[in-house]
Amino acid sequence: MRARAFAKVNLSLEIGGIDGGLHSLRGIYQSISWHDEVTLGFTGEDRFEVPDGGAPSGTDNLAWRALVMVREKAGSARPVGLELRKRIPMQAGLGGGSADAAAVVGIGCRAFGLDPEVLRPMLSRLGSDVPFSMVGGTALVHGTGEIVEPVPPVRDFALAIVVPPVELSTEDVFGRWDQLGGPLGPKVATSSLPPSLRGFAPLRNDLYPAAVSLSYFIEDWRSELAHRWGVPVAMTGSGSALYGFFGSVDEASDAVRIAPSGARAVAAAEPVDVGWERVQLRGDGAG
Repeated sequence: MRARAFAKVNLSLEIGGIDGGLHSLRGIYQSISWHDEVTLGFTGEDRFEVPDGGAPSGTDNLAWRALVMVREKAGSARPVGLELRKRIPMQAGLGGGSADAAAVVGIGCRAFGLDPEVLRPMLSRLGSDVPFSMVGGTALVHGTGEIVEPVPPVRDFALAIVVPPVELSTEDVFGRWDQLGGPLGPKVATSSLPPSLRGFAPLRNDLYPAAVSLSYFIEDWRSELAHRWGVPVAMTGSGSALYGFFGSVDEASDAVRIAPSGARAVAAAEPVDVGWERVQLRGDGAG
């Protein structure tokens, strides 16, 4: 079985105090068309491959940990093979690892005959973005990431996304946010937002000051992109990916073509209504 695992952007991310050892948060999350691909099958022995690189292929990878969780919940020891083709860059705030895990849970439950709902209380153990990635689309996320409330999907914009040559760990960014005393992020002007998002305004990312404190290159890139694109530019998650709103994928594609050289990755993407989806293979009668 094969599935696409979709990246996400934080349209807004407000950080609160510590709850059970984790920061509470409230945010508007959006799945986008940029995706990884996972393929799962039963084999003679356990095997995990990341043929194009872009992520570790060890047992700490979230995708493999998700598969082990499914198999253990099913009470099975049957060997499995998992292949992960990475396109979403790591340490970018795009939730690629969480999306991979969610997709593996989805097709893994089907392979082992489990109802995914039995795993829902366990998803946060894999990562705070995994519960959202299981649902996807447009959602209000709060608690420590485990509470996901879908809202009507948005479709009136596309995103130009640029990942600067900076890698930041989520743990380091949250740690710096605490050291700085919990600053609020800059607000995106309501008038510059797509109409579908203006009802959610003001939108901000509270982790932006902490990320910039760790690497001022992020502010340099944000400022340069805003100048070249002529639109406000925001950061997703704990960084370092930056994005701007455009009216269509074609416009977003034109924008990434004029981004500064040296980015780790660029993409033009549009909203999607799911966090992952199964891909029908030849000879596979299931949808």
